[in-house]
Order: sequence, then C-alpha cells, then structure tokens
Amino acid sequence: MSWNPNTTDCCTWRGVTCSINGHVTGLDLSHEAISCGIDDSSVLFDLESLESLNLAANDFHSSLIPSRIGNLTRLSYLNLSMSGFSGQIPGELSQLTRLQVLDLSSIFSLKLEKPSLAYLVQNLTRLRSLYLDNVNLSTQKSNWCQCLSSSLLNLEVLSLSNCQLLGPLEHSLEKLQSLSVIRLASNDLGTTIPEFFANFKNLTLMDLGGCNLLGTFPSQVLQLHNLKNLDLSYNKNLYGSLPEFPINGSLETLVLSFTAFSGGIPESIGHLKNLSRIDLWNNSFSGPIPKSLQNLTKLTYIDLSRNSLSGTIPCGYFQDLENLLSVDLKSYCFTGSIPSSLFNLQNLQQIRLSDNKFDGLLAHFDTPSVSSLDTLDLSGNKLEGEIPRSIFELKKLRILLLSSNNLSGTIRIVDFENHLRNLTDLDLSFNNLSVIISENITLVNHLPKLTTLMLASCNLIKFPNLRNQSRLTYVDLSKNKIEGKIPNWLWEVGNGGMRYMNLSHNRLTGLHEPYSFPNLVILDLHSNQLNGMIPIPPYTTEFIDFSNNIFNSSLPESIGRNLTSAYFFSLSNNLLTGVIPQSICNALNVEVLDMSHNQLNGSIPNCLFELGNTLGVLNLANNTLSGRIEGVFSSNCGLDTLDLHDNSLEGEIPRSIVNCKMLRVLNLGNNMISDTYPCSLGNNTKLHVLVLRSNRFYGSVLCGQNQHNKWSKLQILDIAHNNFSGTLPTDFFSHWDAMMTEENGETNKHLSFTLYEDRFYYYQHTVTIIGKGQRLDLDLDQLYHYCVFYGKEILMVQVDE
Repeated sequence: MSWNPNTTDCCTWRGVTCSINGHVTGLDLSHEAISCGIDDSSVLFDLESLESLNLAANDFHSSLIPSRIGNLTRLSYLNLSMSGFSGQIPGELSQLTRLQVLDLSSIFSLKLEKPSLAYLVQNLTRLRSLYLDNVNLSTQKSNWCQCLSSSLLNLEVLSLSNCQLLGPLEHSLEKLQSLSVIRLASNDLGTTIPEFFANFKNLTLMDLGGCNLLGTFPSQVLQLHNLKNLDLSYNKNLYGSLPEFPINGSLETLVLSFTAFSGGIPESIGHLKNLSRIDLWNNSFSGPIPKSLQNLTKLTYIDLSRNSLSGTIPCGYFQDLENLLSVDLKSYCFTGSIPSSLFNLQNLQQIRLSDNKFDGLLAHFDTPSVSSLDTLDLSGNKLEGEIPRSIFELKKLRILLLSSNNLSGTIRIVDFENHLRNLTDLDLSFNNLSVIISENITLVNHLPKLTTLMLASCNLIKFPNLRNQSRLTYVDLSKNKIEGKIPNWLWEVGNGGMRYMNLSHNRLTGLHEPYSFPNLVILDLHSNQLNGMIPIPPYTTEFIDFSNNIFNSSLPESIGRNLTSAYFFSLSNNLLTGVIPQSICNALNVEVLDMSHNQLNGSIPNCLFELGNTLGVLNLANNTLSGRIEGVFSSNCGLDTLDLHDNSLEGEIPRSIVNCKMLRVLNLGNNMISDTYPCSLGNNTKLHVLVLRSNRFYGSVLCGQNQHNKWSKLQILDIAHNNFSGTLPTDFFSHWDAMMTEENGETNKHLSFTLYEDRFYYYQHTVTIIGKGQRLDLDLDQLYHYCVFYGKEILMVQVDE
C-alpha cells in the first residue's frame, strides 16, 4: 500500500480512523499486500489509543505475533487472520481485556500450547467473536469446552474449524446461550451432538462438517426458528431424519451430504421459503421428492443424488424455479420422462440426472441460444430416440454425457462444426448410435477442442481424425469395429498430455512404427488382434492391459523398469514365450499381475512372492513354468489370489505361505508338486477356493484339532487326482457354511478383487471346474452353487436350474 507523504494529516490516509482529538483509533491495512516481518520494535505498538486493528490477508513472512501487541489495551477489535504469522500465540493477548472480536485464523502455522487456551481467554470476558480456525489447539485435548464456557459467557461467534480438537462436546457449552455461530468443522470430535444444542435459540449458523460425529442428530436443532445455515456433511456415522419444518423457517442452506440420514423428505420443507441450497448427497433418504419443493423459488442448488428416492417427476416440476443454477439427482430410481421444464430454465448451469431409469424421448430446448447450461449429464438411463438438434445449439455447454442409454440415430462429425465451441467433455458411449467421421481437414479444424472423448460402442470403423485436438487427455474408442494398425499420430494427440487411452475390443492388428507413447496413466489395448513384439508401456502408466491379443514375442528384459508406477499389469491370453525377466521385481506397486495363458517357461522369480502387502493377485496359470516355488512370502503378505495351475512346478508349497492371511484363492492344480496336505492353512479364515488337483500330494487330509472347521468361507475344494490316503469323518464338511445355500435362497457373495477403488477397477477371479470328464472355465460370479471334489468323483454338488 502507499500513503501520500505530502499529506501530514495521517487521519486522512486510507485505512486510518481517528478520534475527534486526532488520536489514531482504527487501522485497517487488510488485503494491502504487505510483505515484510514485524517485531516489537514497530511504531505500531505506540498507538495506545488504537481500538481497532486489522492486518488480515497480508504476508508477515512467518514472523511471530509480537508480544508488545499486549500494550494496545484499548483494542476491542483485532484481526490478524491469514497474515502469515506463525508459532506460539503470545500470552500477552490476554491483557486485551476490552476485546470483543479476536480473529487469529491462520494457514496451519499458529499454535496455542503455552500459554494455554484457558490462559488466553481468562480475561477476555467481553469477547463476542472468537476466530481461531486452523490454529493448532491439539494440546488442549477435551478441556477446550470448559475453558470457553468459564470465561466467555457473552460469546456469539465461535469459529474453531480444523483446530485438531477432540470431543466430547461437554455440557458446560450450554452456558454460552448467546451463541449465534458455531463453526467446528474438520475436527476429529468423535462424539454425539448433545440435545442442548436445540436450546441455542439465537443460532443462525452451525458448521460441523467432517467432525467424525456419531449417533443420532437431535432433530429439534433443524427446527430452530433463527437457524439459516446448517452443514453436517462428511460425518458418515451421523444418523438422523428430517423433522416437520416450522412455518416461515429461516433455513437458507441445508447441507447433509455424506451422512447417514434416512427417511423421507417431508412436505413441510416447503415452509422454508428462503431455502437456496439443499445438499443431501449420499444418504439413505427414500420415497418421492416432495411436491412442495417446487414452490421454493429462491432455490439455486439442489443435490439429492445417491439416495433411495424414487417415483416420477411431473413435467412442469421445475418451471417456477427460475433462480436454479444446479440440479443433481443422479443414482436414484426415478422413472418416467425427464421433466421438460428443466430444459427451459435460462439460468440453469448444471443438469445431472445420471444412473436413473428415465425413459422416453429427450425433450428439446426451446431457446438453446440463450441457455446458460454448462453441464448436461443424462448417462445411465433408458432414454430413446435421436439426440435433439437443439442440444447442438447450447453455446455455453462444456460437458455432454449421454452414455449408456438407448439413444439411436446417426451422429456426424459435421454436426459439431462451429457448434458447441466450448465443449470439453463428450461421452456418447454404449447407445445404439453410429458416429460417422470425416477426413475433411477444414471441418476437423472447426471442431471443439476437447479434453475428454468417449465413443465406446459407437459403430466406428476407423479412427476419427483427432490431429487438431491439442487438449485431449482422455480417449475411449473401445468396443468398436476399428481395423488395421494403430496410427502413430494418435500418440501425439493432446501435445503429450494424453493420460487415458482405451482401444480395447476392436480389430486392431498392430502399432504403426515408429511410435512413442505419451506419459499415459491408463493404457488399455486388450481384446484385439495385436501381434508381434509386446509394447513397453511408459513408466508413468498405472493400468496396463494387453490381454487377449496374439503378441508372440518374449518379454523384454527391461520391461519391469517401466512398471514402477503400475498397479495393474495383464498380459494374459497371448502367445508370449521365454522367461519372466528379473526386472519384473521393479514393479513394487503392482496389485494385480496376470501373465496367465501364455507359453512362458523357466522358473518364477523369487521376488514375486516377496513383494509384501502390495501384490493382491498373482496369476501365472497355464504356462510351461518349471522348478520349485522358491522365495519366502513376507510377513505382511497381502496376496488375495495365487493362481499357478497348469504349469510344471514341483517341490513343496513354501511353509511361509501361512503369512498370506488375506489369501482367498489358492490354485496349484495340474502341476507336479509333491507335498502333504497344507494343514498350515487351517488358520486362514478367509480361504474361499483351494485347488490342488492333479499333483503328487500324499498322506492324510486330516490335520487334527478341527482345523478344517475354520474354513467357514470355503466355497470350492478340489483335491482330486493325488495320492491322498485314509478316510474322511462324517463331519468333515459340516462347518463349511459358504458351500451351502442360505435359508432365504441366496448364496454368498461372489469373488472379485477390487483395486484402485476410486476408479472402479476390479479383477475377476476364474476357476476351472472338472467333473465326470468335463472341463468348464467359469468366472466365480457364474457359480451359483459350489462344488467339492475328492478322489475321482464329485462328492457333493448342488445344481439349481
């Protein structure tokens, strides 16, 4: 900031307030981009008449709050928020006994240890507003409630978000009857909300988002007449229901997202005439949307997504909500037609109705040229017919997602010429559409600059010309009819920014050389006719699927060096030969490694059994691998599936396999393993599938001490064609409950291995069932009932047509 040095009267300077006697009583230097340190020598602390000091939103270079600030004893207002102060808050602040407003909110750099919170506030009995957001109060433990209620009986605003506070919310807080604002968000309180919160009659705002709240929220709080803003979001263990709202209630914002509220949305919500935002995302609300909601004309934001709401929505439901900016009703069970009134709201910016059961034709936009619509997501419904031409006239549209419907007709690239110029995300996948591309360079240059292009199952017969798409990062052309080689220019699309490429389920035969992969994160080429050398993925790739092709090379010795970021790597169902290179040991983050159904030979690198808790699935089945299973399974083994069947492995099962306590599937069938029955696995309570078929196991299958009874989740046991001896007791299978149908007719959940959950990828287990000379390969989710094999015959099998 700058003051005019030619003006001697400082009382005329901007930000300076003076008394009638010319003494400086107020100083507001907030948001002045001050960038320097400050200490006790500053002349600021000589302004003994100062009553108001605001230094907010500057940068004091992580300096301490000067202790001389305690000399400004006339201060009633002190705001040092977001000013780059750090370290311990000085105890001298407790000398400012006239303070009514204290704001020390920081950016995670201030703390209050010695002196304590109790020492700081003991003399601040006039304080009405206390803001300590992001100040580290972790040493106060649960004493903070008593500290505040003992000294600050006039407190109206309590703002302690993200202060590392702990619960409980003590009963002493009830003394603070003047409270109008309570902000305690992002603290790990781990407690219930006391009933006395409903006694805060002056309460206008309560923000307890992300506090790990427990139990049932007192519904009476929602009926407080003066309450305007309530945020309880991200408390997944907080239960409750919506009460009957009072007539002329004051609520303007109601945010309950990602909690465990349930029940219906009452018609009395229509009493909240000032409601502008309702966010009930990811709860368990059920029933229809109340009719009265359509009368709340001040609504700007509606998010009722991911609940169990159902029913139809009348055509004109939204017609009076002219202030509406965003509607999110995704992941419901809504049926019928999409209300056409949504498409006529000129201020509406976002429509998200995905994953419902809406059907019928898409309504037209009456005045698309003046629409403010930015996002239109109707994916995952049952919509039919052609895409209305008016959609292509939405000038501000950035995101258009229409995938997984029953839309039909032909979409031509020319439809986008000089239209939807702001479009960045386009998904037309999984409909009955046919997309007709064009090689016209003039046309291509007039297409919108996309970042995401999803055209899976769109009857494409060749690659669209994407050469001018300099911003593309996400491309899905899977499940089409594209033939020939992958053009090398495709990898240059996006100017090196491409991160996701899915070309699976086409008729591709190779990669045009020379080619250079960009720094992809996802590379999916599975289920094509690709042959020749296996491509080496870029080192940035996390998900790599080359399975179900006809690659017929050996594995490059260095391939593992490019798998340091990979969590999924599949080469299954190819014609790969040679040994598994030792460089595979560099894949330290891999969760699924599948090289099954190839012609690989040699021994299995020891490191694959020693990767620790990261590797969840190791599938090397149906190769010609030989030798012993060497290596020691680590003490923190995280294997879920170990499948080595149909190889030529010999020797014994490593005793260290007992470390794999998460193991659900162990398939060693059709090898030459010579060992006794794996009694050491008797303590593995998670085992679902054990296949030892056609090996050289010998001895008794009885382990003693009822170890078999701990396999309560066992679904498949196949130990046929070995050299086991002895007899089985009558109760051998009696406690394997997972093989039995439940009383309600349902079987146990099917097996799959989930990985990278935020992207919804999973690995499907398979098993080979052999009985009476017949062989059948099945996904485990195809097994409605489970079988047990012993000797050469099926001992127990349930078949339900």
